[in-house]
Amino acid sequence: MEVKYLDLQAQFKENLEVRRVIDEILSSGQFVMGPAVEEFERNFAQLCGVRHAIGVSNGTDAIFLALKVLGIGEGDEVITVPNTFLSTVGAIVQTGAFPRLVDVADDYNIDPDKIEVAINERTRAIVPVHLTGNPARMDKIRAIAEKHNLFVVADAAQAVDASIRGRKVGSLGNLSAFSLHPLKNLNTCGDGGVITTDSDEYYEQLLLYRNHGLKNRNEARFFAYNCRLDSIKAAVANLQIKRIQDVTEKRDRNAALYDEGLADLKNWIKIPPRRSGVRQSFHTYVVQVDNREELIAFLAEKGVETKIHYPIPIHRMEAAKRYGYQEGDFPVAEAMAGKIISLPVHYYLKEEQIRFVVESMNEFYKR
Repeated sequence: MEVKYLDLQAQFKENLEVRRVIDEILSSGQFVMGPAVEEFERNFAQLCGVRHAIGVSNGTDAIFLALKVLGIGEGDEVITVPNTFLSTVGAIVQTGAFPRLVDVADDYNIDPDKIEVAINERTRAIVPVHLTGNPARMDKIRAIAEKHNLFVVADAAQAVDASIRGRKVGSLGNLSAFSLHPLKNLNTCGDGGVITTDSDEYYEQLLLYRNHGLKNRNEARFFAYNCRLDSIKAAVANLQIKRIQDVTEKRDRNAALYDEGLADLKNWIKIPPRRSGVRQSFHTYVVQVDNREELIAFLAEKGVETKIHYPIPIHRMEAAKRYGYQEGDFPVAEAMAGKIISLPVHYYLKEEQIRFVVESMNEFYKR
């Protein structure tokens, strides 16, 4: 049985509504920002339970602009984790700030108990990452931030529609950054990103930051960036908002099937931890396994495609050498990197496909 890790073609196959909104944009000639972007921003803000959403060019720019609007730059430090996609740290570095890395807990997210040790007189912000679509422990993180007068910019790229006690992750920081990349649960036909905030001040500033600092067609208030969201991408993403609740619920059901089916393999497999009051969006379903490379090969022979998110912690990459981190600095993240594997969990999976993956893994470990 073939089990794809993703099925990007299925989402748009014979989707006449997508073609309709694209044709409308093409006919209007409004290709950059405009009414489609404004409509998407209103709907995304409502989805996240915040006053404002600002569409931008991609998730990396969303983090970057969120940090820039807070005035973060040269000489500052920003705390984040080593086990995220490299764009989290890359956005921090592009502001000129130093990425102060902190180890993670068993939920793959930043360990709040290790944050305060990393804070110094140069620290300006914390960037928790809601990895796999599992919200970080925002109550503890915000309490630490308030104690030390720090900003919180959440990297929510993988966590659209996730929540803690009913509050969506986009409402839990000073600003939150999302990605609309085709791999994300709420996506578009290419790159895209969104920033959410309840601050009127940040909102007004971000409208300028994403568009050259222009206050009108011919006059700039300050020199800034070109990080605008295209109208076609906004219109397509706006359609996805209508189905995001269904997508989240389906991914959660898929995850529950894995939880149940892999329960007897606890000697070899660690399934994702759950927290009371937390709704995960399961952008990825990540387990820690023994004999990972052999398992990946075995599943591939069966027709099951898997991924690793992510095999190399950022502090061990060539790009991070100048920051002086060493192997062994973040033992939890490093140990996880050698064991994690992402199983297919996407919206278009059938129950029999998930059960086939489970049966194959049981066969591998019980043989």
